[in-house]
Amino acid sequence: MILVETPRRKLVTQLVNWGHWFALVNIVTAIIIAAIYIVNSPAPGTPLGTLFLFTNWISHIGFLTFFGFVIFILPLCYWVPKAKVVKIAASISAAIALALLAFDALLYNKYGVHLSFNSANLIRNEAQTALAEFGWQQWGFLLMLFVVWLSVQLIVANALWQRIERLQKRKLGLPITAFFVTCFVASHALHVWADANLYQPIVRQDNMFPLSYPATAKTLLAKYNLLDYDNYNQRKELQFNQDIAGISYPSEALYCPVDKQNKVAILVVIDGELPSNVSGLMRVNNHYGINSTEVGSINSVLYGLPELYHHALKNYAPILLELPQSQGLMVSLYQADSGQQSSLTPFQDNWQDFKQQLQSGSSNLAVGFISAEQLNELITDEFVNQYKIMLSSFTHTNNFAQSLMSNFSVNHTVSNREDLAPTALDLLGCKAQPKAYSTGTSLTSNNTADYVVSTQGSKVMLFTADSRIEVLSNGNVRVFDIQSGDEIFSPVDTNLLSQAIKRLSRFSAKRQP
Repeated sequence: MILVETPRRKLVTQLVNWGHWFALVNIVTAIIIAAIYIVNSPAPGTPLGTLFLFTNWISHIGFLTFFGFVIFILPLCYWVPKAKVVKIAASISAAIALALLAFDALLYNKYGVHLSFNSANLIRNEAQTALAEFGWQQWGFLLMLFVVWLSVQLIVANALWQRIERLQKRKLGLPITAFFVTCFVASHALHVWADANLYQPIVRQDNMFPLSYPATAKTLLAKYNLLDYDNYNQRKELQFNQDIAGISYPSEALYCPVDKQNKVAILVVIDGELPSNVSGLMRVNNHYGINSTEVGSINSVLYGLPELYHHALKNYAPILLELPQSQGLMVSLYQADSGQQSSLTPFQDNWQDFKQQLQSGSSNLAVGFISAEQLNELITDEFVNQYKIMLSSFTHTNNFAQSLMSNFSVNHTVSNREDLAPTALDLLGCKAQPKAYSTGTSLTSNNTADYVVSTQGSKVMLFTADSRIEVLSNGNVRVFDIQSGDEIFSPVDTNLLSQAIKRLSRFSAKRQP
């Protein structure tokens, strides 16, 4: 018996083959559109993170698009016997789906959320605002844009249909499928490993793409003793997200009276070293500088906040300077670098004016980032007697210890640069809680913790009187002897670390959904 392929079966075969090529074209288009997510997200920063980003981008967007083909287009190839109807329906479906993907990408770019029930209120509010401003020209433009996009889909659909037999001879199905499957397996395998090890360059990409649910295997790994679940939970609790959405500075309304008779000076030697002794000043023990750059040191002194927040503070005037000035006090700032941020310009003085104000005692608050030679011009018996002074320096050391001198009693067992701003305002008579504007505390306060915490790069760093504790981005903890700098292996108080991390997070502004 001779089996002859019926016209309907032949049409179905052609439609299915055409559908696969049509899906491939739209997969490539969707991948290009999805690049918006990548461009507007922080770079992974590591080779493994970049590899995961690439494989996840290709496989996840490809899977979503192909899944849409299987759900909406493939059934039509079998149920509808007319090629023209299938092509039109498929083109409309693809145009709408890709338009939604583009809208989701723009939504993520602006608000950091994807299309979902949770973001429905945000979308509705934004839509009401936009609709109120739309005129017939805008509606006409959007309609024309969609018609053009739909026309492109129809042109692609017809072009593929006319060339379907020629395309089938190229035998590209197997290598293309193998590439996408390899990306899919690699991305999920990398995520399983990253999730078990809390590897942040990969884990923090979890919500980058819509409908993304990367594979995890913590329970399975723990079952076969490949993962210490208790250790995992401890490290996860100690993770700290460095990618803040913004800053809330100050974290609450701030007002406090100041005493116009008080005079305070913060002097930080940037170029050179402090003298071993300064008449009238006492050396403060266990003072640490955690910043890796001079700019970071300057910002930590002015704002009383760690490096984590410095990039978000460019448009904020320091509370240390703004609050006293708003109450009529004379505030002086000297910073030799002429490229300082614009928010500091209203307080900036040149060197001669700054020196004259300190020597005459006319300035209530003076903050200077100076050289060792300039320090020699300022330090006089009269100056030391008139001002409450904090004298520090910026030097690179292996154990982070920094010099600090003062002419008043210090009650801290350990301190860092973030404590200088709260101390200055306290000495001026401002008794507002430092937690409203700083992660530091006043050096004259009796109610202080026996540790200081800050950030350096991707690390959280906590100092006690005898140890330095570093919490890495994946939650791993390393402990070092404060004197020798050698790593030691001793138990870590996770409650203390959790408390310190919460203290750091106080000023992190949350995204508004």
